[in-house]
Amino acid sequence: MSLSVNRARTIARILTESLPYIRKFAGNTVVVKYGGNAMVDEALKQSFATDVVLMKLVGIHPVIVHGGGPQIGKLLEQLNIESRFVDGLRVTDSRTMDVVEMVLGGQVNKEIVSLLNQNHGKAVGISGKDGNLIRARRLKARSQFNKTADESEFVDLGQVGEIVSIDTQVLEMMKASDFIPVIAPVGTDENGVSYNINADSVAGSIAGVLGAEKLILLTNVAGVQDDAGNVLTGLSVRQVEELATTGILKGGMLPKVECALDALRSGVHSAHIIDGRVEHALLLEIFTDEGVGTLITG
Repeated sequence: MSLSVNRARTIARILTESLPYIRKFAGNTVVVKYGGNAMVDEALKQSFATDVVLMKLVGIHPVIVHGGGPQIGKLLEQLNIESRFVDGLRVTDSRTMDVVEMVLGGQVNKEIVSLLNQNHGKAVGISGKDGNLIRARRLKARSQFNKTADESEFVDLGQVGEIVSIDTQVLEMMKASDFIPVIAPVGTDENGVSYNINADSVAGSIAGVLGAEKLILLTNVAGVQDDAGNVLTGLSVRQVEELATTGILKGGMLPKVECALDALRSGVHSAHIIDGRVEHALLLEIFTDEGVGTLITG
């Protein structure tokens, strides 16, 4: 069936609009945090996979970091292991850590790799433990309700970690071999103890160390919004800091914005908080003028 004239014109316009961006970003690295609805809705999963493969085909080097909180919670429930959270962080004892590694490094990671490969990509799954990619330590956390607590009053989250260092050797090898890395956010300390690490933090840190062109965080909201619900974009670091000061940024958006700002301060050129509920959100954000979320630049 032939294309209608209007549809043909729309396709031509989009392709023409994308060309300058393809030229600009070819050869650069883009780190994508993959999570939320985009990981569970079948249509969104397929559009994510085709977006990533197309990025690779036009010369961009995507690096995928994924979450898996709902999948971890589901398996813990099936095993009758209680899930406990402190300020949004999952308390991770040794039994829970076994489940975290099983789900993130096994089930979720391999599903994403398979999805990319089914769409003619060349994806390889790894965790932060492989090649000493992520060196971590136990996270010392104060409750958000008592930020002035001294060290003796820190909240014990078990094997929840924070990043000490990133060794990019394994990622550089994959890039040289034209593979797409898919990374589970698990790291180890110098004694080999495993830690569950926030995927946004892992994506931001890896983007910074790699000197990525972009850090893209897929979320379940339209982006950073003002009090009226309008999506804000084209923001500078200073503007975002002002939004946080005035209280416009709140709730689950705060840690994502802080992750984006940390990445920009470490040398990433731009950070994007985009709506993962939109099909082909990655392509629309990278290759069109309007995008589908919030762009923050340094």
